Amino acid sequence: MDPLTIHNADRLGRTVNEYPLPAYNYKVSIGGHDVAFAEVSGLKMEYQTVVYKHGMSYATGAQVLRGQPMINTITLKRGIAHRRHELFNWLTQNNALDIFIDLCNEEGMALIRWSIYGAMPVKIDTPGFSASSDEVAIESIELVAYNLKIEYIQ
Repeated sequence: MDPLTIHNADRLGRTVNEYPLPAYNYKVSIGGHDVAFAEVSGLKMEYQTVVYKHGMSYATGAQVLRGQPMINTITLKRGIAHRRHELFNWLTQNNALDIFIDLCNEEGMALIRWSIYGAMPVKIDTPGFSASSDEVAIESIELVAYNLKIEYIQ
């Protein structure tokens, strides 16, 4: 293989790895079962801030420290379908499940994984109904998540 081909292949590999991933190619798994959702939001990690003042703060200034992690609310949305009531059942059973959200490349291979351990549903919301609308009925479920991990695969 000539040096130009190797250089171009190396440059192409770097471009693919550095190019932002599209947000539409993702998979959601709840309790080990793949579930289709039209939208996932709220995947964030946030900490409380603490202002610490001590005896020498008048001279050195107050210190801002990172405190405890905050409880996060994650929202999952999907179209309502007949006989698909597992989200409602999960809300009424009051049990925590692990959720994995994978952002995938064009081939469907997971590149980034958000793992939410012990997610607990706290709210399910159905749409308003209108006879003059032609929109699809979308349900959403809100989950409380305290233990969120992000893994960059490969």
